[in-house]
Order: sequence, then structure tokens, then C-alpha cells
Amino acid sequence: MAEESQVLVIFPHPDDESFSSAGTLARYIDNGVPVTYACLTLGQMGRNLGNPPFATRETLPDIREKELEKAMEAIGITDLRKMGLRDKTVEFEPHDEMDAMVKTLIDELQPSVIISFYPQFAVHPDHEATAEAVVRTVGRMPESERPRLQLVAFSNDAHEKLGAPDILNEISDYKEVKLRTFEAHASQTGPFLESLATPDVPGEAHSFLEVEPYWTYNFES
Repeated sequence: MAEESQVLVIFPHPDDESFSSAGTLARYIDNGVPVTYACLTLGQMGRNLGNPPFATRETLPDIREKELEKAMEAIGITDLRKMGLRDKTVEFEPHDEMDAMVKTLIDELQPSVIISFYPQFAVHPDHEATAEAVVRTVGRMPESERPRLQLVAFSNDAHEKLGAPDILNEISDYKEVKLRTFEAHASQTGPFLESLATPDVPGEAHSFLEVEPYWTYNFES
């Protein structure tokens, strides 16, 4: 793991950080690196209401906000920014407003690295809009002032088109931390936790507890 002075995490939904980066972020914090998480929405439109259901469309926003705070406690993040956008509408936010939001965070925090999604390989429209805003904003900065981009690619063709990940963070020592973050997001992660509890079930669920992959971004390509 690279030496960093400040980590800025920008994802659109509660639980994006858990699936992609919980172990990595916990290790940064254990190494004394400040971590700020800018969560753009509260996941108000999440399709799951618990398994079995315990939320309603009306109560889900409050539930997901509390789940996000509980996940931050599990990771150790004390600087959580709730940016106030609405779930499933991030793609419709004006580019200049999205970019200004990202630049304001960068100007305040002066991060050495930003963790977010990789454009075109992030699957969900809110993910893509977030990724594009981060890349646009950092790309306009002078090269000598740019924070390093450490990006998450979830799409099935990511390895084929991007190649092997540039960073593979081995997080076995933080397996329990990551499990606690999944448990914190209980309204969304019930079936996933069931798959983790069944070691003989084929699939990639268990790899989420062992390794967190990232790609860097080449502005020249």
C-alpha cells in the first residue's frame, strides 16, 4: 500500500465502500492516514428492503443513513460527508455542479489519492456519473497537482479491456472488518451475507474478503 497523506473516497451509495474498499480503508486508518468519505446519496431508491423485509419505501432513507454511519464505525472513518444528492438521479446532475463539488473537496482536503469508480466500467448510472465527474475534475488540474486516482471497476469486461489491476490490496487481516461493514448495511446485503456463510457455494463472493483490486487512470490514453 502506497504511502499517502490523505485519502478521499467518493462513491454515490451507502455500501459502495463496503464492497470495494472496506479493508483498504481500514488499513489506511490503522497506518495513520486520514480518510474522508464523500457519500453522494443515501441510497433512497435501493431495490432491497431487507431479507426478510424490515424497511418500507418511506423508512428506507433513514435506515440506510444509519447503516452508513454504522459501517463507518466498523471501518474507523470519522470524517463522513453526506453530500445530499438523490439516489438514481446522479446521472442527471449538471456536470458543472458535480465537478465543482469534487473540486471543493479536493481544494479543502488536498488528498494524495482519490478512490472512486472507473468510467465505463462501473455498471450503475450513478456510479458512472460519479466516476466521470472525478476524472473530469482531476484531469483539468495541472499534472503536478493531481491526486492519484485509485479506481474500482466492477463490469465483467474490466479485466479484458483494462488489463490486470494495477493495485491488488491483500486484506485478509481485515476480513472481520469487512464482514462488519456488510452486516451494517443489513437492508441491502442479506443474500450476499448468506453466500459468504456457505463456503462450498461456487462464485466470487469470498474473494471480496481477501483482495481489493484497483486500476489507476492514464489521462494520456
